[in-house]
Amino acid sequence: MKSSDSPQCDGSLISSPKKKALSFDSWKRRSFNLFLLTIGGCIFAIGLNGILIPRQFLSGGVIGVALIAHYLIPRFNTGFIYFLLNIPLIFVGWFCVSRKFILYTTYGMIVYSLAAAFIVPRFPPIENPILAAVLAGIICGLGVGITLRSQGSGGGLDIVAVYLHKKLQLRMGLTSFLGNTLILAVGAYFFGLEPALYSFVYVYTSGRVVDSVITGFNQRKSIMIVSDASQVIAEHILSELNRGVTFLNGTGAYSGEHKEVIFTIITLTELAKMKEMVFDLDPNAFMVVNDTLEVFGKRHGTRRVY
Repeated sequence: MKSSDSPQCDGSLISSPKKKALSFDSWKRRSFNLFLLTIGGCIFAIGLNGILIPRQFLSGGVIGVALIAHYLIPRFNTGFIYFLLNIPLIFVGWFCVSRKFILYTTYGMIVYSLAAAFIVPRFPPIENPILAAVLAGIICGLGVGITLRSQGSGGGLDIVAVYLHKKLQLRMGLTSFLGNTLILAVGAYFFGLEPALYSFVYVYTSGRVVDSVITGFNQRKSIMIVSDASQVIAEHILSELNRGVTFLNGTGAYSGEHKEVIFTIITLTELAKMKEMVFDLDPNAFMVVNDTLEVFGKRHGTRRVY
């Protein structure tokens, strides 16, 4: 039988299951991204309409400009103003970030605008303005962080933050914080220093929560261990913790002896077990524990591609 007559050589028969699988995976990713954008936008609106606007707090970025306009002219809806201000930023993101990112961001921007217009929760009164600002920062930062866990954003300064993160690896929370501070200065000019200072507490808290949500899932502990029982310790790390191990060549400056230095990455919850295991095997071991900002790779998280 000729190869062309064989059903195994029919490209359509071979590739169709893969195409279906890829299509299904792509559909799942898109649905998950849209879910994150929807949930994040709704959570942000809860903090916005539940605390920020009732307490006349300011904010930063595009939403801060929308709030200033709303406070000056109350009949202007915050969500509508936010939508209009985002239109030029959409074009910037289209050409400077990626079209996929902007398509998701357009959806996120619409969710933000609609949620800001229609979700109006009623929070119990919080007398202390600092506590109110901290709570608003936690809620709004959680919403923004969840949104940025997707492959899009809610618009506004998030577009600029993603662009700078992509090009310069600047932390998105830091970029938002700096941009927000500039808008707060304008707000202080119109409404006074005291509201701006309370709002600064909100902005700082929100920025920290955003960074925690974005990088918190990929934060790990990097471990370096110097021991005469490095082979035994490495075997236990591989078998008991199921973590990879790399040997680094080292030489003791005083003794001149060659050492195999263990390098590995673990989670915070595995740290106590790691310490107990290492010092049970070698009480004279030397171990260094470092915090990591993010870790990407097998079993340690994946990089978002915008």
